[in-house]
This record gives sequence, structure tokens and C-alpha cells, in this order.
Amino acid sequence: MENKNIWNKYTTEQEQEIVEVNETYKEFLNRGKTERECVASAVRMAEEKGYRNLDEIIASGEGLKAGDRVYAVNMKKSIALFQIGEKPMEEGMNILGAHVDSPRLDIKQNPLYEDTGLAYLDTHYYGGIKKYQWVASPMSLHGVVVKKDGTVIDVVIGEEESDPVFCITDLLVHLAGEQMNKKASVVIAGEDLNLLVGSRPVKKEEAKDTADCGGEKDEEDKKEKEPVKAMVLALLKEKYDMEEEDFLSAELEVVPAGKARDCGIDRSMVLSYGQDDRICAYTSLEAILQMETVGRTACCLLVDKEEIGSVGATGMTSRFFENTVAEILDRMGQYSDLALRRCLSRSRMLSSDVSAGFDPIYAQAFEKKNAAYLGRGMSFNKFTGSRGKGGSNDANAEYIARLRRIFDEAGVSFQTAELGKVDVGGGGTIAYILAEYGMQVIDSGLPVLNMHALYELSSKADVYEAIRGYKAFLADDTQ
Repeated sequence: MENKNIWNKYTTEQEQEIVEVNETYKEFLNRGKTERECVASAVRMAEEKGYRNLDEIIASGEGLKAGDRVYAVNMKKSIALFQIGEKPMEEGMNILGAHVDSPRLDIKQNPLYEDTGLAYLDTHYYGGIKKYQWVASPMSLHGVVVKKDGTVIDVVIGEEESDPVFCITDLLVHLAGEQMNKKASVVIAGEDLNLLVGSRPVKKEEAKDTADCGGEKDEEDKKEKEPVKAMVLALLKEKYDMEEEDFLSAELEVVPAGKARDCGIDRSMVLSYGQDDRICAYTSLEAILQMETVGRTACCLLVDKEEIGSVGATGMTSRFFENTVAEILDRMGQYSDLALRRCLSRSRMLSSDVSAGFDPIYAQAFEKKNAAYLGRGMSFNKFTGSRGKGGSNDANAEYIARLRRIFDEAGVSFQTAELGKVDVGGGGTIAYILAEYGMQVIDSGLPVLNMHALYELSSKADVYEAIRGYKAFLADDTQ
């Protein structure tokens, strides 16, 4: 079975649509470099389309009915959107599920220190990364600082042209003989991923002035012994009203600086940080927001923590999704434990997560007949996991046959794939977690090159095709 490049199937009008939708996609990537930022963007986009906050509906005692559009946010890091369908929710929903977290570096809770006239922030990497990729590149800082009184301060440094950027230094090649002989996994140690944030010392008179504010000689001594650290703290105080102790209740993430860009002289691709899995988050979100009416209730679920096992209160293993569905059933006057269980078990889901795009430079890692290719449409992974399908959801043949019919009738191009050769590696998604309810689930996303690197590559045609495919799936209301 041969899957062909899909660019030639488009009309001139569709090619213009591809350009436009990818400009919007790049804006989404630029606005959402953290899970919090992605959820905030999703809320803005949803409210523009008439979606309402479920918490406000519950508080006002309002009911819900077919045609209503609602969303629920979990700790500002996960979001579930629902368009209530004409059919009873007990018959199940059509669900698109993606994740909005990406590999990154997190600032530690006690991070700031000075060493030989340079100031650093300690980091702890998040998710699966090649640590050597994170050195000698411009970095930005995103996140929040929450003060003891509950005040939340948003922090974004390094994205505007006028902003400074940050860097993790590397050893010059002239002195790197020993380093170059190390395995790639240890050539850069995790504890050496320290973010360089300053080199300018505070002046002695400034140290005295700031110390006098607190009135302690000890503070003055500290500033004289660590004048560069003192300057960093003074600037943080000036810009963000932030004290050193406020790092204790901060969530600050280090991500590559810069915007999503067109890639290729033909502008056929997008190069950007965080496309795993924000490319599927965006296309899923765009698909549900474009739906006019639905037979079965449509849901778009964007969650956190997938890159570290979907754990915690904002990951897929939490009860957030189940609780939200229960609240919706209650607002419709249909809640019972049995109704909730029927709704979930009869639902159908596309676990919208990226697939490893075939890279001819590293062809030895793939099995060509069962690989995903850029520019050939969406990719279905019947199973993920590793080696003997360990940790995998394995979709059944009947469900795949249904999806083949839906996509063929809608004229949507798709391909099937595995995550590399059988014994080479593997990976997982949120698919198996939703499958525990007994619903039909399959991984369905877009092929990406450079996955988990600072900058990942995708095809603009695949972005366009994914939105068409996700809309066709949400529209299907057959039994």
C-alpha cells in the first residue's frame, strides 16, 4: 500500500487555506510555550466562539442542553471543551485528546547562585531530552511567581526583540577532548544545565542602599560577597517585585527563545519548539471550534504531564475529565453513576499525539513500510508502547475500519505507522488511560521530525489535513 505526497491534490484555494491556517498555528505556538500559556490561549479562542465556563454555569444554577458549548479548566494547565450533541450523552461522545506540555528545563526551587562572578539558575530537565542539545542556544524564561499573599506574577523574558535571552554554556572544542569521548547521554550532565543569567555586579553604594532598606548588616555583607547575584535580585525586585524566597512558590520554565518559522525555500514546513504535542492540541482545538452542530457530544481534551507519565492532578490519570463529564450530565438533569459509566464506555476517541516522521538520514531506525512521512496526511498508530507493545493501547480492527470509512468518505488523507523498528525503542501516549473506561481509542496525530529537540519540524499540509480529519471524526454520529 502506497501513501502519496498530498500537496498535489489541493486546489489553489486550498493552498491559500493551508497558508492561512498555518499562520494561525504559528501564532498559537508563539503564544503557548508552556502548558499554562496554551490553556490561556485555548480559553480565549473558545470564548470567541461562544464557549462558556462550566464553573460559572454551575455557580449560577443554569442547565445545559443540546447545542451548548462549555469548557472547564483544571489548575490552569488542562482544559476540556464540550459541544453538547443532539443525542443523549449516554450514547457516548466523540473525543479528541492531546497534551500541551513539552520537554523543557524547570527552574529549581532554590536556584540562584553566583560562581566566580557569574550568576546562574539551577534547572531540572522535564521529559525525555538529549541534554547536549540545550547548550549554547538562546533561551527564554516563562512561567509564574506566586507570592505569599496569593499575588500571581506572569513572567516572560526573552521573546521580544528588545528582551535579553539566556544561555547554558558549553566547553570550547579546543579543550573538549575528554568530553568528546563520552557517550552522548552523559556528555552534558543534568546538574550542569545551569542557566547563565548575569555577570554585572551591583555597585557597593547600591548594595548599601538596598541593604539599608532591610536594615541588616548581614544583608550588606551578602551583597558584597555575591554582587552579581545581588544585581540579579535587584532587577527581579524592580521588574517583578520578586524576592529570592519567592522562587519557592514559582513555576518557571526554560524554553528555546524565538518564534515559529516557515522552513524550506518552498515554505512547506514549520520549524518550532513544542510541536510535540501542541500541533495536535491546535488542530484538535481548531476542529471542535469549527463545528456547527453535532449529533454525538464532541469533546476536545488538552492535558498536562504526558511527557512524564500523565501523572499528577493535571495529568490524564487524574479524575478531572471524569468529574467534568459528571458535572455536565448533572447540569443536563441526566446524572447517575450508571449514566456516567455508559457515557464513557460508549465514547470513541482519537488520542491526538504526534508520530515519529521518517527521516532518510536516520533510516536505520525505521521500518519504511510502517513509518509516517511528512506531507502524506494524518498518521494512525494502531499501537505504541515499546518492543513487545509494552505499555500500549492496541486499537481493535473494528474501530480502525470505522475510521477508514469516515476519512475516506470525507476525502481525508491518512497513513498508518509504528514508532520506529520493533527493537529500537518506543513511546507512549494518553491513549491507554482513556481506554481503561472501555471506550474505543487509537493514536492519531501528525508526523514530526526532530521530536523532543529544541526545534521540531512539521508539514503545513499535514496540519491542514488533520483539522479536516478531526472535524470528520467529530461529525460522525453513527452507531
